[in-house]
Amino acid sequence: MRPLSFWQNSPNKLGLWANLLRPLGAIYAAVTARRVKQAGYRAKVPVICIGNLTAGGAGKTPTAIAVLMILMAKGIKCHVVSRGYGGSVTGPVQVDAIKGKAEEVGDEPLLLAAFAPTWVAKDRAAGVKAAELAGAEVILLDDGFQNPSVIKDLSIIVVDAARGFGNGLCLPAGPLREPVREGVKRGHLLLSIGSEADQKTFDNQWSEQAPLPRVRGHLAPLQMGMDWKGQRVLAFAGIGYPEKFFATLRGEGAEVVKTVALDDHQPISELLLNRLENEAALLGAQLVTTEKDQIRLPEAHRHRVLALVVRLVLDDPAPLNAALERLLPAR
Repeated sequence: MRPLSFWQNSPNKLGLWANLLRPLGAIYAAVTARRVKQAGYRAKVPVICIGNLTAGGAGKTPTAIAVLMILMAKGIKCHVVSRGYGGSVTGPVQVDAIKGKAEEVGDEPLLLAAFAPTWVAKDRAAGVKAAELAGAEVILLDDGFQNPSVIKDLSIIVVDAARGFGNGLCLPAGPLREPVREGVKRGHLLLSIGSEADQKTFDNQWSEQAPLPRVRGHLAPLQMGMDWKGQRVLAFAGIGYPEKFFATLRGEGAEVVKTVALDDHQPISELLLNRLENEAALLGAQLVTTEKDQIRLPEAHRHRVLALVVRLVLDDPAPLNAALERLLPAR
């Protein structure tokens, strides 16, 4: 569901709606607690899960790309398995990075397929088995931390340092998929993504409740020869928290004359693109979106919309590298 404003209230000042919905949040937490105890499939190769405790964007896709690049540099054959949120394919099926369509396999798998063999499967265990048969030496689960169908050897919990764990309550009273203290019991690493100031805020509010080995990082625009300074742009995004994307553009010096926040994974129709293109023309602005949203654009419009590409930069990758080394097959 779309993030609600009261989800970011202080745990000490929940507000009316959070308190009214709190009993439903407790039921949601109880259902999740029972679900995660179910037995899962034990793969024949190491399984790494990139997950989170909250609904909405935390930075899982940039984290998955960063982990893939580390493994590729070590010569490890890593395959990705994703549920393919937003896609129609049941799977398991391998994503074609060139001919694949976001409406069939989902936008995130289509993006990840450019880096490593990627499988879409509503049944994650079936996807893992398909990846094993195809020769995967390591399998990366894109999301699925609360899904018990596959046993994880390394679970990386990703959190947006600026938002933390919100008001500390479970859906729909807050943003959590499960209570923090319960979720971290199954995690191995906590990756907080945000500015130095955001990291300090997270430390003050949540570090005691998440006593895991910690990795800090931030998202940085990938320099691709594009100078955003002074560029008039109409920015649109259909990610968990579009405001982060708009702020990044402003930080790069772009003149953001209008923003359009879409729902996460929202399909982008010809009608919507035509409207955005007309508005941009009237404003004398360039259309700009995220890398993930660009994949969902109708093909006829892609060359007219720029993408701001970001990548995860780790402050100190040593804890992550150490955790990966313990899993990797001997070479």
